[in-house]
Amino acid sequence: ITETETNKNKRKSDDTGATQQKPTADHRICKKICNCNCIQCRLGTQIRQICWSWKLSKVVHAVVTHICRNTGCIIIYNLARGELQVAEEVEKPKPIRCCTFGHSSSESRHLAVGDAGGNLCVWDVDHLNNPTPIFSQQAHESIINCIDGCLATGPPEIATGSRDGHVKVWDSRQPQKAITVLAPTSKDNVRDCWAVSLGNSFNQLDRCVCAGYDSGDIKLFDLRTNKMLWQTCISNGICGMSLDRQDCEMNKLMLATLEGRVRVYDMRTYNPATGYTHLEERAHNGTVWCTKPLPQNRDVFVTCGNGEISLYKYNYPAQRSIQQQDGTKKGVVGNIELLNKVTLSTQPIATFDWCKDRPGLACMASFDQTVRVIMVTKMELL
Repeated sequence: ITETETNKNKRKSDDTGATQQKPTADHRICKKICNCNCIQCRLGTQIRQICWSWKLSKVVHAVVTHICRNTGCIIIYNLARGELQVAEEVEKPKPIRCCTFGHSSSESRHLAVGDAGGNLCVWDVDHLNNPTPIFSQQAHESIINCIDGCLATGPPEIATGSRDGHVKVWDSRQPQKAITVLAPTSKDNVRDCWAVSLGNSFNQLDRCVCAGYDSGDIKLFDLRTNKMLWQTCISNGICGMSLDRQDCEMNKLMLATLEGRVRVYDMRTYNPATGYTHLEERAHNGTVWCTKPLPQNRDVFVTCGNGEISLYKYNYPAQRSIQQQDGTKKGVVGNIELLNKVTLSTQPIATFDWCKDRPGLACMASFDQTVRVIMVTKMELL
C-alpha cells in the first residue's frame, strides 16, 4: 500500500523549504504502513540471491543473477542519497545460484559464489573484472543450491550444499580440498540440499554446520569432533535455515519450509530421546522462502513469503529446561510474537539479508526481478 498522491505532494518540500528531486520510475521511494521506507530497482534478469557488505562508509550489496542466455551476472550496488547506484556489473560464464560475504572481513570484501556448474569461486568485489578469481574449485557435480560463510573467531570457512546431495565445508585459505564432506548414505536416494548454515563458533576451535534438504531432513554436524550431533526429519522440505548468531554457542535454529511453516528450535538443551524442542507457526499462505535473524538482536527475525515479509520476536520461557524422571533434561520452548507483516511485492520474496552495521536496514529480491532496500524503524524499542 503506497502513499496517496496528496501525501506525496506534501512531501515535495522538506523542513527547510528545499524541493526534493523527483525519483525516477525505476528508483522510487515508497513509504509502507509497516513503518519502513522502501527503495526499489527493477532488473531484467532472474535474481538468485542478495547480500550486504560494508566498506569505507558506504552501504554496498551484491546481487547474483541468472541471465536468459544461460550465463550469470554479479552486480554491485552502492546505496547513496536514497538511490541504488550500480557500481559494477560483470557477466560470468555460468548462471550463479547463491552468494555470501560471511567468510570475509568488511575490509577485504571477498564474495563467494556458487554456480549452476557446481563451481565455487571467491571474487574480490573491487576487482571483479579480473579473469582469475581469488579462489576457484569444482566443488560439486551438480548445481550449488545454497552457500554460507563464517569468520567469527575461527578460520574463514564456506559451506556449500548441492543438488548432488553433498554438503561440503571449505577453508578459503586452502582451496585444493574440502575440509569436511557430508555425503548421501546411498547413491540410489540422493536428496537436494536446499539450505546450509554455519554457527556455534564461540571460540577458535568450535564450529558446526547445519544442513536442510528437500525431503525435510535436518543434519547437524560438529566440525571440531567430526561427528554427527543430531539428525531428524520433518514433514516439509526446508527452503532456508539460520542459526540466530554465528559467534556464540548454539541458541536457536530457525527453519523456513514449504506450506508456509516456520520452525524455531531451542538448541541449548538436547534430549537423547526427543532431541531439541521446537515450536511451529504458519507464517504465510504459500512457501516460506527464507528466514533471517536480526544481527543486532538475535530474538528478532524475519520470514519471507508470497510477496510479504513478517517480523517476529521470540520470547523465552521462564526456564529453558526441565528435569525429567529419568534424570535427563528436556528443553522448554518459548513462543513467537508477530510484530508486523507487510506486502511489498506481487511475487514471492526469495532472498533477504540484514545489514550488520545499520539496525533495521535490509535488502531483498523477489521473482518480479526487483531489488528492494527497506528501513524498518523503531527496532531499538524491541
